[in-house]
Order: sequence, then structure tokens, then C-alpha cells
Amino acid sequence: MDDFAIMWDWLGFAVRWLHVVTAIAWIGSSFYFIALDLGLTRRPGLPEGVHGEEWQVHGGGFYNIQKYLVAPPQLPEHLTWFKWESYATWLSGFALLAIIYYAGADLYLIDRNVLDVSAPVAILISLASIGLGWLLYDTLCKSRLGKNDTALMLVLYAILVAMSWGYTQLFTGRAAFLHLGAFTATIMTANVFLVIIPNQKIVVAELKAGRDPEPKLGAQAKQRSLHNNYLTLPVVFLMLSNHYPLAFGTKFNWVIAALIFIIGVLIRHYFNTVHARKGNPHWTWALSAILFVIIMWLSTVPSVLTGERQVSAEEERFLASTHFPAVRDTVMGRCAMCHAAEPGFAGVRAAPKDVVLDTDAAIAAHAREIYLQAGRSHAMPPGNVSAMTEEERRLLVTWFEEAR
Repeated sequence: MDDFAIMWDWLGFAVRWLHVVTAIAWIGSSFYFIALDLGLTRRPGLPEGVHGEEWQVHGGGFYNIQKYLVAPPQLPEHLTWFKWESYATWLSGFALLAIIYYAGADLYLIDRNVLDVSAPVAILISLASIGLGWLLYDTLCKSRLGKNDTALMLVLYAILVAMSWGYTQLFTGRAAFLHLGAFTATIMTANVFLVIIPNQKIVVAELKAGRDPEPKLGAQAKQRSLHNNYLTLPVVFLMLSNHYPLAFGTKFNWVIAALIFIIGVLIRHYFNTVHARKGNPHWTWALSAILFVIIMWLSTVPSVLTGERQVSAEEERFLASTHFPAVRDTVMGRCAMCHAAEPGFAGVRAAPKDVVLDTDAAIAAHAREIYLQAGRSHAMPPGNVSAMTEEERRLLVTWFEEAR
């Protein structure tokens, strides 16, 4: 049990690494095929059924790529499917959600000043919101509204803004942003798993049976693929945001999230337009920069995380430990010069990662991080600038492990 926290932290690191690797593979292939699709050109003499082609150079060779809008007259024996990148990204992301936010619900998921619920209830709310998001999105796409791409995108954006606000009324700021990313990413992966790939399989089966596939199958898949294309960059921001409290820990965090979706769409619009050879809409970058400056300003609004917070049962054990007075003296002497509301260490203007350790409750709330960063490893203080001794590190380890 003494080493469980360390092993669990390494498990989280490994799954996070897997998630990043699979996400790179998925996003890379997605962006490539969108750019390829937009860059296709037509020329006389193309084979029957070919919608367009593109010549590319890479790795010392040339590629001539042709796209059939429905399918070629005969399928080759080997057909490469791009699906596992998406599935692996979602599965690893959900595993990471469970490891960090579900297993550590009292610390990372629940803010009792926002919504005082038990860990099982918070987890059920999380799961339900993610699942219902896909059902709502899919229903809208299949409705009459789905035939109007612009109207559909506006309604979907309104839903995302509503969820941005709604999640901040349920969870911690960090968890709210993470869940908004999971909400959106689930829609993207479900698009691949439930629409894009199944439609492509129907097309293949129809061709093998000697029948002509319905063109609407390709149109549906293309619409969902386009949505995924525009949603990718905001999801990446939301997944990275848990490292930046200025994004999730401010009063208008939900507005920041809403603006990030607009910035993501603007950036993708620029690249999509360039890849389609329809000009260079540089105004998208200017508007994105303006919106980002607004986000920076919004982050200066006084944090809603200030003030008294309820102490969890686990934190009570850390506070009640006979070692706590000595631990408090150690943290105050070795850590609080940086991790304070007004840091006293030269060159440090704000508490790193917004971790403030100048009260008993704050030290108890960050007990696990103190244990891992300064007890079981020498990551903190950085470069041991405050000269923390080995005896003090052993004290932190004993305090945490006995209180657990």
C-alpha cells in the first residue's frame, strides 16, 4: 500500500502517453485526408468514377492519389481502414478519465462549493452527460436540421456553449474543461464508430454483391468527418487545459471555453480554404488573436475558487496526523515562498500551477502532490533551491503514508 500512490501515478502517466500517441495518429490522419479531399483537382482523361486526383511528393518519391466519389468498379484485395486511431484515442482517454477523475473524485472531480454530491453520484453525472451528448448530436444530424450544414453547426455551437456553462455548475473547473473535451471527443469517435465506418462497410458490401451503393452513405460520412475536422483543435486545447489554471480556474472559464471553439473553427477554416486553393483568409488569424487577447483578459477576473472550501474526510486525516505540525513547518519553510498568494521568491510572480500552500487546508488538499513531488521524488523544490533535507522528505512520506 505504501507504494500504491506511486504505481498509480505511473499508470496515469503511461495511459496519458498512450492517449497522446494515439491522438497524434488520429488527428494526423484526419487532417491529412481533409487536406487531400479539399486539394483534389479534375483533369481530362481521369478513369470513370474518379472525382479528382492530387500529386504529392514526400520521402524522396511522388504519389498520384485518386478519389472515387462512390467506389471503383472493382475493389482491390487489400483495403486500408482508418479507424483504430480513433477508437484507441477514445479508449485511452476514457481510461485516463477513470484513473484520475473517477478514482480521485473527491480531489479532482467534486467541488463541494459547486455541487455537494458523493463520488458515485458525480461519476454517474459524468457518464450520463457524455452519453446523452452523443444521442442529442446524432438526433440533430438525422433531423431536418441536418440537411442545412450552417444551421446545424450554429445549433451545435449553442449546445457546446450551454455545456461549457453547465459543467462548471457540476464539477471543479479543471474537471469541467476536461468533461467538455470528453463530451466533444465522444461525439467525434462515435461519428467514426457508428456512422463513418459502418457506412463505408455498407458500400463495400454492396459493391461485392454487384449493386450500386447509395450516394447518401458517402454524404453522411463526409458531413460527420467535416464536424470532426472543426472540433479537433478545441478538444486538444481542453485536454491540455488541466495544466493551466488560468484557463479553467477563473470566473468566466465557461466563456473562455466557448471562445476557444470559435478560435478552433477559424484556424481550421484558414487551412481548409488554403488546401482547397480558394485563397488565404489571413483575417482568421487576426480575429483569433483578438479573441485570445479577450481570453487572457477574462482570466484576470478574480477566481471563484477563493474563499473557504469544505474539507474532505481524507483531508481531515492529513490534518489530524501527529506529523502535521512538522509537515506544515516544512512546507511553509521550503515551499510557501513560491506557492503562496503573493510569492516571496525572486522572479516568481504567481504560484506555480496556481498551487497555493499557505494554509493548513491547502496543504491537506495537495497532500498527494506534496508526497509525490517532494517526498518520494526530488522534483520539488526545483533544483532544491530551498535546501529541503532528506529528513524532511522522509517526514512528508511518513505523514502521507500513515494518514492514508
